[in-house]
Amino acid sequence: MQALTAAPLDPRWKLAPQTPEEWKAVVEKAALATLARLPGIRESLGVDVQPTTIAGVRAFIVTPTTIAPRNRKRVLLHLHGGVRVFNPGESGTLEAVLKAGFAGFKIVSVDYRMPPDFPFPAALDDAVTVYRETLKTTDPRNVGIFGSSAGGSLAVTTLLRAKAEDLPMPGAIALGSPTVDLTKTGDTLFTNAMLDNVLVTQDGFIRATALLYADGHDLKDPRVSPIYGDVHGFPTAILTSGTRDLYLSNTVRMHRKLRAAGVDAVLQIWEGQSHTQYLRDFHAPETKEYHDEIARFFDVHLRP
Repeated sequence: MQALTAAPLDPRWKLAPQTPEEWKAVVEKAALATLARLPGIRESLGVDVQPTTIAGVRAFIVTPTTIAPRNRKRVLLHLHGGVRVFNPGESGTLEAVLKAGFAGFKIVSVDYRMPPDFPFPAALDDAVTVYRETLKTTDPRNVGIFGSSAGGSLAVTTLLRAKAEDLPMPGAIALGSPTVDLTKTGDTLFTNAMLDNVLVTQDGFIRATALLYADGHDLKDPRVSPIYGDVHGFPTAILTSGTRDLYLSNTVRMHRKLRAAGVDAVLQIWEGQSHTQYLRDFHAPETKEYHDEIARFFDVHLRP
């Protein structure tokens, strides 16, 4: 973890794709790097990943070798991160593999559609579709939803849509540094700019992904930036960030929003870490500690 926190700034913040082909080339390069790591991680953690289709939406069933008896009726729905454009296909299962391996849950990882071919609301439509289908076979009190970064934000917008459609809420949610506001609002977007060595700055590449995803929609639309939505009636939540995280303010503001709405919400902050660095090396003790924390949280709040 010390090596991660001491790494130089990720140079991708300067990228400026101009065409769909340029966007896809950037995404593919990153996906290939992740795909090269995944087999070793799956083997080390004893996790199986199988592609599937759920009501027309692509997904992956992520299953650990051993599922504890208390988790056998529980299902976690995973929405991957990647600034709304990265991690298509199996490359999006990394966080789910870590969660399954460290925490012993069966997980459905949604391979939601993304820009440039599928901007908003495609990802939200896919996430809600899979959640709706999951409820047909699983008690909502046995369902947890989790995701980091863009995936954490998508988890919140999924629940906003679920509430609007009178779907029951899941038993609990876990949001890792959720990008709940795309309008460049929040203290740490300025104080942690050029300090967070993962995201670096809200300007440049990240700003471009936000505009690409929104596809002309108002960035304050709660379906795009859920910090502006009504979260009354949401399930208990745990939110995670780091002291150098560009999106620390997003996480803190979301936590306060939930608390103000009467939602039982927990906030945990990691010392010295930039954006989601607790997920970036499965050998790091902090990675296991993070997943142990989330596992305990789900164990307390999901129905056995």
